[in-house]
Amino acid sequence: MNDINEMSFLESVDRMFDDAADHIEMGDGIRHKIKVCNNTLTVRFGVRLRGRMETFVGYRSVHSDHISPVKGGLRYSLAVNQDEVEALAALMTYKCAVMGVPYGGSKGGLCIDPNAWEEDELERITRRFTRELASKNYISPNVNVPAPDMGTNELTMAWIADEYRRHSPNELNYWACVTGKPVAAGGIQGRAEATGRGVQYAIHNIFRTPEDIARTGMTAELKGKRVVVQGLGNVGYHAAKFLAEDGCKITAVIERHGVVYNEDGLDVDALKEHISKTGSIAHFEGATKFDEDGALGLEHDCDILIPAALEGVIHKDNAANIKASLIVEAANGPVTYSADLILKERGVVIMPDMYVNAGGVTVSYFEWVKNLAHMRFGRMERRYHEMEQTRLAKILESMTGKQIPDEFAHGFIAGADELDLVRSGLDDYMQSAYGRISKIWNTDTSVKDMRTAAYISAISMIANSYKVLGI
Repeated sequence: MNDINEMSFLESVDRMFDDAADHIEMGDGIRHKIKVCNNTLTVRFGVRLRGRMETFVGYRSVHSDHISPVKGGLRYSLAVNQDEVEALAALMTYKCAVMGVPYGGSKGGLCIDPNAWEEDELERITRRFTRELASKNYISPNVNVPAPDMGTNELTMAWIADEYRRHSPNELNYWACVTGKPVAAGGIQGRAEATGRGVQYAIHNIFRTPEDIARTGMTAELKGKRVVVQGLGNVGYHAAKFLAEDGCKITAVIERHGVVYNEDGLDVDALKEHISKTGSIAHFEGATKFDEDGALGLEHDCDILIPAALEGVIHKDNAANIKASLIVEAANGPVTYSADLILKERGVVIMPDMYVNAGGVTVSYFEWVKNLAHMRFGRMERRYHEMEQTRLAKILESMTGKQIPDEFAHGFIAGADELDLVRSGLDDYMQSAYGRISKIWNTDTSVKDMRTAAYISAISMIANSYKVLGI
């Protein structure tokens, strides 16, 4: 086995890139160009709060602008640093490429504890951060488009969009400077659930591909599978909720205060409500067991493990204890390079983050297009389709002499609304991307795992983009 000493997040991403790039015929120059981060902006700014001047440090990294604009989330956390931001920006480049979404990769962060400040204070900090980014051309509908990430939400994006509008009053498409906004502020239906919905679609795709699910040793029936979810934030909650609707059993949920278990399946909505009321998963009545050591939940016996919180939670010290047959990376970088080597040697199948959690950026792309078009999806064709379906229903009734039951008529006649179209589009993107990854995994005998196949798919697309540009 290779040296499995732990490395930084960025080093892990780069090593995974190198493993895949070894399978692709391209010059060292283009390989290095794709791998390295183009530039990172560091800003330090002051905001007068609570009677004193507070100084904050923020970053915005552009990994690759082979396609413009570049895209990537903006996170608020005390753990934010340049290494992390550049690693996440690189993953965004590969994520957009593997999905076929026409963006380069970027990422941003502000070193701050969002829970330490009141909402009006966070708004002032965010607006000042926005001015810093806008003045240096690191935010624009045409250049760099942020989105929510850890510690930020749709309200944060609304503040940014409004501040950008003030900075650039002649920009007609100012709403498109960020995605993940409230629907009332230029957002799109289905964006909040998008990443979790994408996790569900990703799992559907491996279960409907016989040769791929066979590698896990599981049957191809998703219903009844035991699932452990780490992190019940936006992504983890929606993924768990949708999988429970598919008939899976959510047997354990891990949060920062510990882990709750129920082998018959946890009620995800009830648990989410309990956390909202109490601030913790402890004392949840729907659980049969609680353990303060949340890390033990990762080692719980299950079929599918979904790390949906932070990077590096599965590492060289616990990888050998993971019992799941399938790991689905809903978070960015939850499995370190060292752990990846151990798990692959054990035959554990890992669905990589660059594909699994790409639902967010894909629906962000839909939102961006909507903002540029200044019209919601379905506006022009919905009523036309309803009239066509109504005509068809009348023809069927006339031919059969029977009336279509009311409980079926509405669903048959109704035209697709924006949410229907967003979900349909996301499903199509997820299926198409999975098809490309699976083809590489199953036709190239030198490719032993899905992560390498995904990287090969992404790197090949980026290399082709540079080739077309004459680089």
